[in-house]
Order: sequence, then C-alpha cells, then structure tokens
Amino acid sequence: MLKLALQGMRTRWVTFVGSFIALALGVGLIATTGLALAATFSAPERGPERFVKAPVVVKTSDLVRVDTPIGERTRTITDPAPVPAAVTAKLAALGRTVEDRTFPVTGRGLGADTVGHPWSVAALTPYALTGGRAPSAPGEAVATGDALRPGTRVRAATPRGSEEITVVGTVASAGFENALFFTDAEAARISPDVDAVAVHAPADRVEAAVGAGFDVLTGDERRRADPDPDRDAEALVSVNALLGTAAGVTGFVSVFVVASTFSFAVAQRRREFGLLRTAGATPAQVRRMVFTEAFVIGVLASAAGCSLGAAGAPRLAAWMVDAGIAPAWFRIGEQTWPLHTAFWTGLFVALSGVVVSSWRAGRIGPTEALRESAVDSRAMPVSRWLIGGAVLAAGLGLLALALLDSPADLLKRKTYVTQPMLLIVGFALFAPVLVGPLNRLLTWPPARLPGATAMLARENASAGIRRTAAVAAPVVITVALAASLMGTTATISGAKADEARERITADLVATAGGEGRALPEEFLRRARAVPGVTVSATRSTGVTVLEEGVALVTSEAEAVDPAAHAAVSRPPVVAGRLADLDDDSIVVNEEWLTTEVGDRVSVWLGDGRTADLRIAAVLATGTGDNGVYVTERNAAGAPVDRVDLALPRDGADSAASVLGAAAEATGVQLLTGDRWVDAHYPRSGENTRLGLWLILGIALVYTCIALANTQMMATSDRVRDLASLRLTGATKGQVLRLVAVEALVVVAAGAVLGAVIAGVNLLGVWSALGLLGVWSGVVVPWGTVAAVIGASALLATAASVLPASLALRVRPVELAGTRE
Repeated sequence: MLKLALQGMRTRWVTFVGSFIALALGVGLIATTGLALAATFSAPERGPERFVKAPVVVKTSDLVRVDTPIGERTRTITDPAPVPAAVTAKLAALGRTVEDRTFPVTGRGLGADTVGHPWSVAALTPYALTGGRAPSAPGEAVATGDALRPGTRVRAATPRGSEEITVVGTVASAGFENALFFTDAEAARISPDVDAVAVHAPADRVEAAVGAGFDVLTGDERRRADPDPDRDAEALVSVNALLGTAAGVTGFVSVFVVASTFSFAVAQRRREFGLLRTAGATPAQVRRMVFTEAFVIGVLASAAGCSLGAAGAPRLAAWMVDAGIAPAWFRIGEQTWPLHTAFWTGLFVALSGVVVSSWRAGRIGPTEALRESAVDSRAMPVSRWLIGGAVLAAGLGLLALALLDSPADLLKRKTYVTQPMLLIVGFALFAPVLVGPLNRLLTWPPARLPGATAMLARENASAGIRRTAAVAAPVVITVALAASLMGTTATISGAKADEARERITADLVATAGGEGRALPEEFLRRARAVPGVTVSATRSTGVTVLEEGVALVTSEAEAVDPAAHAAVSRPPVVAGRLADLDDDSIVVNEEWLTTEVGDRVSVWLGDGRTADLRIAAVLATGTGDNGVYVTERNAAGAPVDRVDLALPRDGADSAASVLGAAAEATGVQLLTGDRWVDAHYPRSGENTRLGLWLILGIALVYTCIALANTQMMATSDRVRDLASLRLTGATKGQVLRLVAVEALVVVAAGAVLGAVIAGVNLLGVWSALGLLGVWSGVVVPWGTVAAVIGASALLATAASVLPASLALRVRPVELAGTRE
C-alpha cells in the first residue's frame, strides 16, 4: 500500500505539492505563534533597581489581604499612604536613613514620565555622576541620560508650581526611569510626603520599630519599592492576550483551510478511485491508500512546518519588540512543546482532512464514480448538511444568547475575535450550495452581454461546485476576518468616543499630559481664582470589593465634588442622583453585584482604608468607561490628575485666555472638551492596530497561499477541458480570459459570503452597544476589505492563468488525448 501511495504521489505531484505547502505553512504558523506564546508565560527575574544599595527599605503596605474560603487573596491598592513622620523618626534612631520622595516633573526637553527625587537617594541605585556636579541649591538638579547637558536651563512644572531649573550634572541612565535629582531640602519642599525610607539597620529591629501596616523589604523583595515593580508581568499580559488570540486564529484558519485543501485534493481523484474500484480494489483498500498518502504528506509537511516555526518565531518576537508591542527584553525561550503540538496538529489535520472524502470515495461504485467525475451532481452529503446546520445554529445561538444575557461581553477582544469563527465554519460548510446561486446572481448581468465568456464562466463554476467552493473558502475566511476584526474595533472605539463626548459638558479639560500624572497645585489655585469659572477637580483612584466572598475586584474610581462635577459632566445615571454623593456614599455602575440605591457595600479605598458606603446612584455600564465615583475625602493620597472647567456665559473668551496663560505657565495641557475626546479616544490604539494587523496578516498570508495552491490544483486538473475549448475554435487568449473571469467570479462569491458573515457580526456588536445605551454608527473598514478582496482576486487570477498558459503551450490535440 505504501508503494502504491508513493507512486500515486509521484504521478499527481501537483496536487500533493499544493497540499504539502498548505499544511507546512499552517504548521509553521502554529509553531511560530506557539513558541512566541510560550515565551510570555514567565517574565525575567529582576532584582531591586532603585534600592540596590539599601540594606532595608520601609514603605507603607500597598496590599489588601483577605482570608477567603479558598485561601488568602491579595490586591494592590492604588494610593498607599506616605510613611508618617513618627515612623521616620523611629527609623532614624536605629541607624542612618535616606528618605525617598517621588513626584512628577513636566517640561519641554524632559523625557516622558520624568520624576523628581532627592539627591541622597541616587547613591542607592547607585547613580554616579558622568558630568558636572551634585545639586547644592534650590533650582539645581542632576538629570539622568545625556539629553540634558550641565548648564541647560528648563522651565519645569512640579506639584508646587512652575520654576526655572538649571541642570548642573548628569548621571548615566539606569533604564527604568527618567529622573531629575534635587537637593534633599528642595525635594522635601516640592513633595513633603515620604514614599519610602532606606534604613541601615538590622531588619528585625526595623520590623519591631514600625509595627503592623508597613512593608519591611530586604533582598529581592526590595524591588517592590521600585517604580512599577510588576511592569514586566503586566507587559506580558497584553502580549499574551495578543499572541493567544493570534494562535487561536492561526490554528482555526490553518486547520480549516488545510482540511478544505485535502478534501478537495481527494475529490479531484474520483475518476482515479473509480478506476481502482473497476480494477478490483475494495473500499477499504482505497481508504487505506488515501490515509497512507495523507500520513506521508502530514509527516513531511509537519516536520517542514516545525522548522519554519523555529526559524520564524525569533523574527516575530523581534518585530513585536521593534513595533513596541512587546517589551525590549522579550525573547523566544527554549521551550519545545509548541513544536510537538504543531507537529501532531498538522498530522491530525492531514488525516482528518481526508476522512469524509475517502469514505465517500470508497463507498461509491465504479460506474457511478466514472459518471460523477465530470459534473458535481451532488454537492453536499447529508452529514455535511447536518454538521453545517448545527455549527451555524450554534454560532447564531451564542450571538443571540450573548445579546440577551451579557451584551458587554461582545465588546471584549477575545469575544469579538472568536465570535466569527463558528459563523465562518457554518457558512463555509454550506459553501457548495451557496456559491452556485451566488455565481448565477453575480454573472447574470454579464451573461446577457454579447460573447460567451461570462456564460461559460458561470456554467463552469456551477458544474464544478466542489472546485468552486474550495477556491472560495480562503476568500470567505479572509474577508470575514478582515471586516469583522477591523470593523468591530473601529466601531467600539467610535462608540467609546461618542459616549465620552456625550458625557463631557465642560468647555475645557486640563491634564498634565501623561496618564494619571498630577496637575500642579499652582494651576488649580489660578483656575479657581478666575471669576465665574466652575472648576471640577478629579482624582483618579481605585475601590476594591470582595465579590461573592472569594474574589477581590478593583474598579477604577474618580473622586469629585458632586456639585462642581454636575456642572461639567452628564454621567449616564440610571438610578438615584449623583448630587446625593457624600462622604458616606458611593456611585457604582451596573456591573457591580449590588446595584440597589440605598444599599450599603463594604470596600477598600485607594489608600487601603475600609469603608461601609451607601449606594447613592447607579450608572449605566455603557462601553465600560463608566466607573465609580467617591468624594475627595475617600481618595486620600490620590493627586488631582484632571480638571474640567465650565466657562461663564459672560466673559468666556477672557476667562479662557487667563486659563490658557495659567496652563502655559504651569506646563498643563488645556484642550476643549471635543479635542480632549479626540486626543484620548482615538479610533483604536497603535498597539491594538498593530496586533490586529498581526492577526489579520497571518490569516491573509496563509489564505492567499492556500488560495494559490487550490487554484493551481484546480487549473491543472482542467487541462483537457481547456484543450477541448481550443479544439472547438477558441483562441488561447479567449481561453485564458475565460479562466481569469471564472477566478474573479469565484472570488466575488467568496467575498459576498465573507461580507455576510462580517455583517452578522457587526450587527451583533451594534445591537450590543444599543442594549448598553450607546447608539453609535457601525464603522465598515472599506479600505481594508477592498485591499483584501483585490489581493485575493489578483492572486486567484494569476494562480489560474499562469498554469493554464503553460499548459496551453502544448498542442490542443495532445492535451485532449492525455489521461490521468
């Protein structure tokens, strides 16, 4: 059987080369994304950075710890309290101490997210002077890196206001922060609160001195006092989600298209199977031969795909680093399990792809097989009808269930990326019965024109339904994914922007330019001094609640003055009143477990304090940006990071001019409400776009190659049909034009099916937004869809015309006389 299979593979090498390439590429893509995904499972081990030279570091505890029936649960709070002066005095009595303060510094020429520290802390990293001298007077500072040279003067904004700073020295960058080091006295003036204390004393004595509520850090635990100590793990979360989604999409596309390619390759050989049955082969022998061929192709192609994956994974990781999707240290590890997974997946797909077709080939009789070899009289067996109906019903049912039960889930990336899969499979399984009517509909107007090209293209596509469905399948997948992914993200981003624009009624919005960075107190003082201007200061904080007794969940919260906030905002209140918010209450959204106005909820505030607060109002869930509101008293430690301003009716221009001058003097970014929304709610983030293009690019490359393989296989199998056209009087140009038109018709049919699938998905997203109270328009990515269809049409045409052109170089009489 193996010898017979190898002889058949040598004879029909075009068919098997196409299957080999399709499977090898699929396995290669699975291996590539699998290796990259495996590299996200663990962040690199990092030691302390800012406090390497500090024996012991003391800071206020930033963890909420709760014992639950399933074990202790912890959560990091957003605004830990500073170290009290009484504690710093106790520590100073134990030995030499260094008080650390960290505060934002903004100004032209300064790097993003620049922070200020006392100069005494620099020795703990340790930073060493590379030029100039240490600061010795107010207004002097030492800068990290080489962007600022000694003698440079910058206008910088700090929490105490705007002032001229002279750079008197530089230190080499440590890679984890952009910093300015001031004298200890100047840093204490700008930021009186002590964030951490480095102590040169035994840890046990330090613990005894500070008592409960403080973290005494030694060894590697000192990294918990570093800026964003969990940034490595957090950076991998988004990379993991992206690669997990890409791996899922890659696996789906490759399995589906490879199975379709193998199934078509077997369907092409019905005449051959009929001849074998006539020669006395039993159905079991035919099946064994087909499985042997698939096994050989599966082993060879899977091995080749694993080699491609091992070579491609480092390049994928390097691209993600260059694009800013992954952190600079991201590398492919030594894991081998993704290669094993990809290999066995490829072999399984190869064998699975021939199960149904080989079973059908073994069942039909010799005479029936020879008669059916010319025209596909029965496009779909009963089993395919049942499976296709079940899959399509499941896809539509899950979509409807999500709309009825939890429409917000449809706005999550994992959901809207995976949701189209069942619909794609369902529609693709029905492709043999859908492409026929679509072909006739699309070719009906051209077929009425003079000439036989359109009519012949329609009849050829209708006669070879299996061939047409196999060619259309990659187009269906690519168009459906392109329109669904890009359209859904653009629609959700647009809805978020519309919701924010509806919520904000302020004339002007002031921020410090960076996410969560504190505004200078000087700007607040000057803004409140402008007559007639309503100033609503917002402090971003967090509120943690224990849900169902087992899970600590932290929600983003805003601390506001209810009366002032009502003048600059229109939050979507569905119950209660925002004006009823006070120090004993909280405003929640509909996602909370308890949403009855008047009920009380126990929470941990941003500084770790516990509070039992009454629900004053409930907000609609919306797109997920409607958070929690508390008062300023319940957000101790959280700085003001945004100010909404309502101008007076009389003298608005004058007030705006004064506010603009105050913003310029303090380094604050001042925008109108609409411009602030445009700046903070773009259509989609850069990383999101790059991630989606990664997913779509993988699917596009694979389906295009699968499309080319299928077209070449189909065209090579029609050599005798093309020769017959030549013998009836058609010129070579007419035959090639017919082949090209037929390819375009099939691509058009696939594009229509893909567009229908995308339309169903986008309709589901639009309905979900409506159920959440956000009626925003659907954004259709016409440019992306047009590019995908154009690329598919060009590739399908070239993949059919080129082999046909090569075949027609032989005399038609010789071609017509060839036999398989």
